[in-house]
Amino acid sequence: MLKENEITIGDTHTATLVEDLKRTQIVQYAGASGDYNPLHTDEIFTTQVAGYPSVFAHGMLSMGLTGTMLTNYVGDGALKKYGVRFTNQVWPGDTLTSTATIIDIRDQEGERVVDLQIETTNQNDVAVITGNATAKIES
Repeated sequence: MLKENEITIGDTHTATLVEDLKRTQIVQYAGASGDYNPLHTDEIFTTQVAGYPSVFAHGMLSMGLTGTMLTNYVGDGALKKYGVRFTNQVWPGDTLTSTATIIDIRDQEGERVVDLQIETTNQNDVAVITGNATAKIES
């Protein structure tokens, strides 16, 4: 868990989530989540029917990877709120990096919390996820 005396507003934590995302990882996520939308698993459907250049990752796969970065940073059980916006698609071959920036340290319902701004980008520095989180901290 983060300690208030060790953090300040503006601090950042950055982690690489995945390097060279494989189609196999996307299909494995489909199996784990039960989401077999053909946009994520069927190359022929995705390119010839839907008109995309390739299959692409589930938004929730990107969100889950970003969430792992968050819990690694703030500690197990500390995350109180987490929400994102999917801003661009994630394609096979992408490398994703995520940054959490402390934007506030405050009291909430008798606890000390930190508010975080989140951005996950691909290898071209294009944001694929933006969001916010709130986590408990030790005072």
